[in-house]
Amino acid sequence: MKVLFAAAEGSPFMKTGGLADVVSALPKALLASGVDVRVMMPKYKTIAESHRLAMRFIKAIEVPVGWRQVYCGLFELMHEGVQFYFLDNEYYFGARDTAYGHYDDGERFAFLDRAILEALPHVAFQPDIIHSHDWHTGMVAPLLDKHYRHDPFYRDIRTVYTIHNLQFQGVFPYETLGDLLGLDHEAFHPERLEYQGGVSFMKGGIVYSDRVTTVSQTYADEIRTPYYGEGLDGALRWLGDRMSGIVNGIDEQSYDPATDPHIFLKYSSDIDKKRANKTELQRVLGLAQDKQVPLIGMVTRLTDQKGLDLLARVLDEMLQEDNVQLAILGSGDPHYEGLLLDKAHHHPDKLAVQVRFDERLARQIYASSDLFLMPSRFEPCGLSQLLALRYGSIPIVRETGGLVDTVQAYNEFEGTGNGFSFTNYNAHDMLHTIRYALSFYDTPVWQQLVEQAMSADYSWSQSAAQYKALYEAIVGEQETAS
Repeated sequence: MKVLFAAAEGSPFMKTGGLADVVSALPKALLASGVDVRVMMPKYKTIAESHRLAMRFIKAIEVPVGWRQVYCGLFELMHEGVQFYFLDNEYYFGARDTAYGHYDDGERFAFLDRAILEALPHVAFQPDIIHSHDWHTGMVAPLLDKHYRHDPFYRDIRTVYTIHNLQFQGVFPYETLGDLLGLDHEAFHPERLEYQGGVSFMKGGIVYSDRVTTVSQTYADEIRTPYYGEGLDGALRWLGDRMSGIVNGIDEQSYDPATDPHIFLKYSSDIDKKRANKTELQRVLGLAQDKQVPLIGMVTRLTDQKGLDLLARVLDEMLQEDNVQLAILGSGDPHYEGLLLDKAHHHPDKLAVQVRFDERLARQIYASSDLFLMPSRFEPCGLSQLLALRYGSIPIVRETGGLVDTVQAYNEFEGTGNGFSFTNYNAHDMLHTIRYALSFYDTPVWQQLVEQAMSADYSWSQSAAQYKALYEAIVGEQETAS
């Protein structure tokens, strides 16, 4: 089984979010299961010089972008056992400090999607399946069907498309269709690429791929409804059983409190050692040092999607509680940044806010917090709750997307569960759940909760097994049809 991952980012070369972690970690798990997985992505200016110098130049090719022929350099690098191919174009990727948000993103990623297909014969890799990720590579499947099926090299290649976040769809003007993609007007149809008068890369991946997945089963169900569907719920319902949800995993070797070099004191399920981490973090952040005070952590983007409007609504009430502290790390909406910094200034013993991202501090918050708050409006999968569980920080989540699939509400009568949850997107429902969770702190129940949280399998191996089964089913269907 040979699979090509097509993506706009992959850690450690380019990372703006969880997509990069998936593109880095999932291929390693698939390789361990016997799948030959390789990754193709842009060669960005910001890739570390050590990685750039280690890349091997393969050759230069020309890629059609509409009516133009555009230079593309092909490079390769083996990283942690995974073969990466990098597509180089100085104008599109070599002169930008960021991956997205440029005036010509439609042209940049039209080039990327065409270059992915053009590059395959030149890197001597003929995949059974191209697995594309998010809107940036959504046009790979339509371009494959339109421009390449006549060529025996491409004829039997199947396609899988994964939606990581439906909110970002890559919608560009009608002119993109012909001028950049070389597609005719027939594709500009509500059942194909047309979306609100523009051309949607995300819709291209959904409509033209053999299978569509997203990063949790609940999110797969949610986005087929108008509330979560971002205008594409009809296309997603049309897929029927060709769409499924597979929860992401985490790198359990990297994220292991027993070996993590970033945290203050390594531990397993020993609450005393975990609380020693807490008192040290309290010292570092300027909070009142008291191991008996429960600490709630948040490592998040400060946006409405992540439930910051709920937090803002009841933060004063939370800070009036005698027995609670909060440590928040993240950046985002300036309104929330300012509000949280102001509250931290007035409550320095109870609220610590760091408006930035710092990997080391993030791990210290996971390791030091007793509870981890994720009141998301929607959450395709979420990795923070998995990391919190791994470090024995008990999640408090809203019941949506991947949070439902990974956090089971504690049942005090049966002693089951690994966290706490609330259903309605309501600030006082959240506050009630926080208070309920705090009622179990420093009781015999807490040690049980921590052990249940830390004992589950959050590795990529389970996800990889499901993807492998999906690939095998697609290839099996192709062999049967032929």
